[in-house]
Amino acid sequence: MTMSRSITEVAMGLLARREHSELELNRKLQQKGFNEEATEQVIEKLRSNNLLSNERFAETYINMRRQRGYGPLRIAQELKERGVDADVSTVYLDELADEWQGIMIQQYRKKYGNELIDEFKEKAKRMRFLQHRGYPLDMINQFINNQ
Repeated sequence: MTMSRSITEVAMGLLARREHSELELNRKLQQKGFNEEATEQVIEKLRSNNLLSNERFAETYINMRRQRGYGPLRIAQELKERGVDADVSTVYLDELADEWQGIMIQQYRKKYGNELIDEFKEKAKRMRFLQHRGYPLDMINQFINNQ
């Protein structure tokens, strides 16, 4: 920690690069040597000035991960790990409900092209791939069984 920069300056610098959840920002500030009380005060000040928002973070994070082909289950889990309330992430994930199937199919085609599944082992492998990417099993089954 450089003594020349205040906790507020460090926090603003982190937020200038990208959105952070409150939990992420708290962890990063404490890793830089700031004490818990000071980090909580700064986070409260940033939140009240609308410079820090779990909602805005969730929306940005979901869009970033969606563009990389991840599904709603994985994204929800990642947001939970970053301290975002399930209520908050569900709102934004549900807004994209109509898109998830298309994104999943796009990821599938990107990896497997139009190659047909010729045996059960291959079917299971492809289903695991989609599950790992974070797509619901019922969506995967519906798609794979209609191949």
